[in-house]
Amino acid sequence: MKDLFSIGELAKLQNISRQTLIFYDKIGLFCPAYIDPENGYRYYNINQLDTLDAICIMKRIGFSLNEIKENMKSFTSDRSIVALRKQLSSINQQIEELELIKSRVEHRLNQIERSMDIFDRGDQVLVDDVDSQFILIQDVPAPYTLEMVSIVTKECFVRAAKEHLPIFFQSGVIVPYQNILQGIYTEASHAFLSIEKSDHIDGVIELPPGRCVYTYHTGDYLSIGTSYQRILDYCQTHHLTIISNSYEFAMNDYLSTANENEYITKIMFYIQDEH
Repeated sequence: MKDLFSIGELAKLQNISRQTLIFYDKIGLFCPAYIDPENGYRYYNINQLDTLDAICIMKRIGFSLNEIKENMKSFTSDRSIVALRKQLSSINQQIEELELIKSRVEHRLNQIERSMDIFDRGDQVLVDDVDSQFILIQDVPAPYTLEMVSIVTKECFVRAAKEHLPIFFQSGVIVPYQNILQGIYTEASHAFLSIEKSDHIDGVIELPPGRCVYTYHTGDYLSIGTSYQRILDYCQTHHLTIISNSYEFAMNDYLSTANENEYITKIMFYIQDEH
């Protein structure tokens, strides 16, 4: 028709699909200027091009269709300023969240890449001074099974997501030292997630700086007792006294591999020299 665009012509001109224009019509966001009563074909006039441009740009900026529809009811400069300021605040928040996620992904990637070198080190036991770090802990209820540990760990991740807590993508458990001495290696009292230093968050504790002994257990978790015995033997031989529970950090786990032979767990105790 003269001075009118068909839905196909408008879709091609704006580089959007016909289905999108049909949907905009159905929700009352952008309706055709004329509908042929004989065949139901939609047609748009040239004055509508600017309106469709505005809608497409707002959508690209990140406004929802409901927000765009509401804005278009009273499309003024003052209303646009308010809407754009609100959207800018939302974008800045998304950028902060993406920067946090980016740093976590980089941390996870570096951790996995470093852990691959551990397979070449053999069964080493190491002593080192560690910096302070923070963990978000949650009690594991009796009977302290691996299934309960898994559930509690997932609850920690869910809480962290809901509350936007600055966690790293690393989990772990605390195993009481008395359990280790009794040969009970897989009954953890707490599950935890590594987290940035955070004030006023329930359940966050600091692992202080100090001298620690540690080793890496590779392979399936049920065989971790051999690695614990390696640490105990080392401490006895080198006259080191263990003064803490065990802190196990999952270096490579189900979050990065389905092959349990590739699992790596760092086992760490705080120690002091025997007098």
